[in-house]
Amino acid sequence: MAVSTATPSHSLADVICAFEEIYPPAWAMSWDAVGLVCGDPDQRVERVLFAVDPVAAVVDEALEWGADLVVTHHPLMLRGVTTVAANTPKGNVVHRLIRAGAALYTAHTNADTAAPGVSDALARAVGLNGPLRPLDPDTADPEGRRGIGRIGVLDQPMILHDFAAQVAQGLPATRPGSASAETWTA
Repeated sequence: MAVSTATPSHSLADVICAFEEIYPPAWAMSWDAVGLVCGDPDQRVERVLFAVDPVAAVVDEALEWGADLVVTHHPLMLRGVTTVAANTPKGNVVHRLIRAGAALYTAHTNADTAAPGVSDALARAVGLNGPLRPLDPDTADPEGRRGIGRIGVLDQPMILHDFAAQVAQGLPATRPGSASAETWTA
């Protein structure tokens, strides 16, 4: 997780507007759920915590640190839900953030599609070099830079096993199953 301190005089609406200039929601895939999950657009934002998944551990860190806004890559509400009751994993995240006066915002495929964006950062992190181009280009981008995924060049040819090791070294370690189970269930 990365942390950032925003200028104290900005509202959540101001921060979202600036963020959406870089990662417009219109760039998200049709099935995706991006944008403000919870929070008052008029609230002031001084501290922002960035994370991959909106899980309980992220909320713990955000509230301990005093974050006003949590920005995650993966959506909390990707599939339809019938409840945000506090005794469900997703509902618990929402209730804890609201009680603390913290907002949750998600930028997923709109941030993947951007150039530069998450796909570019991941490509560089796993060792792809040279000019990167989208794996699945956005047909609405006349320059052909936006789109999901990236194709690049390795410094040298390598077998799949070695590339997998390079990928593992370039990405942060995760606990298999823990975050995904908490994020995508209920």
